[in-house]
Parts: sequence; C-alpha cells; structure tokens
Amino acid sequence: MVNTAVTKRLFAKAARRAVSTPDDLAGLIERILHRRCLDALALARRAGQAVAGFEKVKAELKSGRVAVLVQASDAAPDGRDKLKALAPGAVVVDLFDAAELGAVFGRDHAVHACVAPGGLARRLTTEAALLGGFRQDQTP
Repeated sequence: MVNTAVTKRLFAKAARRAVSTPDDLAGLIERILHRRCLDALALARRAGQAVAGFEKVKAELKSGRVAVLVQASDAAPDGRDKLKALAPGAVVVDLFDAAELGAVFGRDHAVHACVAPGGLARRLTTEAALLGGFRQDQTP
C-alpha cells in the first residue's frame, strides 16, 4: 500500500501540497519498525527482564515468568516447537534471525530468548505486531 501511495503521489494529494517521499519509503518504514523491535528487546535485556539461550529460556518458561518468547526465524523447527509447547500463554515472535538476536545479547548468535511480563514485554509485543503486519501486507 505504501509503494502504491508513493507511486500515485497520494501523500501529496492528501496533504494538498507538494510532498517529497523517498522511493523506498516502504523499506524505510520496515527498517524503522525492525529497529524499534530490537531496541525494545535490548532495553528488556539491560533491565534484566530478558534472557537468551535454550536452557535459560526453558527454565523461565517452566517457572511461568514469560510474556514474550522470541525465537530466531532461522532456528531448527524441533527446538522452536519444544519451547512453544512450554509457552501456551506467551506471545511468540519469530521476526529476526539468530545473528540479529545475538547482537542484542552481545553474542555471535542467539536462537531463543524470552521477556518477563511487564511494560517492556507489552512494548515488544506491540512493536512486533506492527512489524509483522507490515511485512505481511507487502507483496514480494
């Protein structure tokens, strides 16, 4: 929709004045949403509300202290399924690859992470829903 609006100059029509928009506005929006999600996860990590690693995440899930389960999009399906089974009430986010998650946690890669309930988990959930919805609306 964003690409169509840029092509048809709908932003200028809506503003009733000349508006310049970058040709890759949809890509820019996606990068911003992507960065906001990773920033929310990094903030949760710095606040001590997020952990990474299969065993740590598994322990948190068993204790019931998880609001958001974050799994790398390039993770093995069997590991992802094992943790999903332990998280029936948690929001599952799988929008990032292992290298991106690893950067948040100061590692080369991270496959599984989780965030404790609270404001940062709600923020991550909201940002991830926006990014997921935006990516879903895009046509390849």
